[in-house]
Amino acid sequence: MAPQRFARYWLPVLAYVALIFILSSMSHLRSPLRFANADKVIHMCEYGILGLLLVRALRTLPASGGLLAAGALAIAIGMGVGAADETYQRGVPGRDSSPLDWVADTLGLSLAQTGYAWAKRPKRAPVAPGPLSGPA
Repeated sequence: MAPQRFARYWLPVLAYVALIFILSSMSHLRSPLRFANADKVIHMCEYGILGLLLVRALRTLPASGGLLAAGALAIAIGMGVGAADETYQRGVPGRDSSPLDWVADTLGLSLAQTGYAWAKRPKRAPVAPGPLSGPA
């Protein structure tokens, strides 16, 4: 892989995963949002961004297998990162580890793939009005 391609597509993925673990290392980190289950919204957004970065990078690989396969692989990799992050947080004083956080991570990854696939869908050509379309 060319260094420019790595820097453009994969370095952001690695930097973002590092940021996730840096934030997970902070004891007593609190959500900036103040409502019930705000942390789940943060998890969804955090892993939605990771999902977009992953699918963007995976689509640069020749063996990615297309949009659907790259999206599924991005979800699988992101779920692995989320599981590792939750496991890591168990050992950080003042941090909580919850299976529901991992579910929120997975939901964020899945929503990101849905949005990405919708944005990258083939565009249909406009249909020209025909004789049955009514008066002009």
